[in-house]
Amino acid sequence: MYTESTENQKIPRWDDVKQAADRIKGYIHKTPIMTSQTLNRENESQLFFKCENFQKTGAFKYRGAVNSVLSLSKQHIKKGVATHSSGNHGAALASAALCRQTHAYIVMPENAAAVKITAAQNYGAQVIFCAPTLKARQDGLERIVQKTGAYFVHPYNNPAIIAGQGTAAMEMIKEINYLDYIVTPVGGGGLLSGTAIAAKHLRPDIKLIGAEPRLADDAFRSFHTGKLENACRPTTIADGLRTSLGSLTFSAINKYVDNIMLVSETEIIKAMRMIWERLKILIEPSSAVPVAAVIFNSIRFKGLNIGIILSGGNVQLDRLPWTQSAP
Repeated sequence: MYTESTENQKIPRWDDVKQAADRIKGYIHKTPIMTSQTLNRENESQLFFKCENFQKTGAFKYRGAVNSVLSLSKQHIKKGVATHSSGNHGAALASAALCRQTHAYIVMPENAAAVKITAAQNYGAQVIFCAPTLKARQDGLERIVQKTGAYFVHPYNNPAIIAGQGTAAMEMIKEINYLDYIVTPVGGGGLLSGTAIAAKHLRPDIKLIGAEPRLADDAFRSFHTGKLENACRPTTIADGLRTSLGSLTFSAINKYVDNIMLVSETEIIKAMRMIWERLKILIEPSSAVPVAAVIFNSIRFKGLNIGIILSGGNVQLDRLPWTQSAP
């Protein structure tokens, strides 16, 4: 059944995150938390990086996708699952569908990163291309669902997705229980929403910050105007963050998140390269956005313990951003 409506849905609660953690435990990686003495010294704070780039399918999205697919009845999944995605959610849903031995149909923008297209296909998904607009995604998805009868799993505006994403913060706080802040990237808002729900339950005094590219600032505008704002053809290098918030994620962010910060394209690229060089790990541009928010505002975080969720590591290696001119 295809629907973009969330009229009968509510943002998940802590119990939903906890149940998600139990449900997906045997399917996901418990990802490591890394630190860098050099970055700590340079920023005069303690930085803890939750490495979801080491998650299955290379991104945090697998948590929510598996939780969602495992939550569906046999009736719902018998004709497969479908979604629209710029890449990471599509690959995650395709892989999750294999857990239930069902099909996956992924509508992806024609300008999606080749590495993310290939990933979805390698997990057995049928990829359908569309123009790089939200309307084109939705129209393409509706046609696929009508044709196949597949069940639509929204990439972020879905309670099971949000709850699944919250398990990363749950793991992080249980391991490092003295964090002052957690900073995550924000695109559609699933990760930030789930993180905030989990973190505020476990540590009511913790501060939650979403980091967003200046060239895709709809969440920032929505947060400060108090109404849902749409992205205006975002061109940021952080391709995973070009999506607008949904009604559920907007509600969760309004309720639990303390602030949203913006970063420039140049800052994103510098932060991405810094993590590659200092931590010796691959992260994609979207993962670098919260890193940039912290290191280029280091005075704000001086002397504090900061958790940063590195959301993914799916990078097209023949198109590294520091070899090209930033917008």
